[in-house]
Amino acid sequence: MTDYTIGVDISKAHLDVHLLPDGIAQQFTNDVQGFSALIKWIGKQKIERIVFEPTGAYHRAFEDALSKVGLPLAKVNPLQARRFAEARGTRAKSDRVDAGVLAHMGIALQPEIYTAPSKILRDLKALQIARQALIKDRTAAKNRSKNLTLTMLKRQNASRLRQIKRDLAGIEMEMLALIDGDEKMARTFQILCSIPGIAKITAATLIAEIPELGTLKSKTVASLSGLAPFSRESGKWKGKRFIGGGRKFLREALYMPALVALQFNPDMKVKYQQLKDTGKPSKVAITAIMRKLIILANLLMKQDRMWLKNTA
Repeated sequence: MTDYTIGVDISKAHLDVHLLPDGIAQQFTNDVQGFSALIKWIGKQKIERIVFEPTGAYHRAFEDALSKVGLPLAKVNPLQARRFAEARGTRAKSDRVDAGVLAHMGIALQPEIYTAPSKILRDLKALQIARQALIKDRTAAKNRSKNLTLTMLKRQNASRLRQIKRDLAGIEMEMLALIDGDEKMARTFQILCSIPGIAKITAATLIAEIPELGTLKSKTVASLSGLAPFSRESGKWKGKRFIGGGRKFLREALYMPALVALQFNPDMKVKYQQLKDTGKPSKVAITAIMRKLIILANLLMKQDRMWLKNTA
């Protein structure tokens, strides 16, 4: 039986579908009837993966409907898909063309099969996004306060900061309540909080940003966090290694825990000092500690155990 790959371009009204290797193009409506028609059209064909890009609210119902019937979904980065199209020499851009590009990308790159998040995880992620927005608002308001001279504007800015503080407290309380109401998340939360340096809100952020914890290889979890160093070499020339990519909010969430771990986690403290003694800049050494923290969290989750102080 032939293995098929499907590319789906998702817009507000339609699903443009491209089936390979047959090269058949089809269009369905982006609603419950359209999802049912697509599933029926696929039938009993052996599908290797269905490749699509995230499109905010437009892809969620599609994702849920196809996940429920066990179809293999692969969600890819839109920028990566566009660069793949350019590499193939595809300059045209339309819904139908994009569906074809996604199908070819699925065959060429074989992106990882994606598991749709549960409703509780999706709600947790929404709260995390709202929390990040409030933190940005708080930073902006604090910066504005340094330059305000009018009494009325100072009063309004102070009121805004108080409101942000209340909203943040409410969101964080709701995040912790969601986690506490789910047995699996609660166990993950317990393990993460056992690691010196990781506080409750950091643990909640990690659950929201990297729900795959405990299922990944060390290199993969470092890469997803954007903490895996990339080499820069050409011939005899060797440049400085650097980090990049990955999940930005996850990387940001690990910075303060790394600083705390330097004080209260003896293993991390020793590692940091070793790096400093070899001449590594503080920024590089802290990044290494961030990487060790997320790898440690992944390992403890994989072994389903709490962190224990090394007494050897």
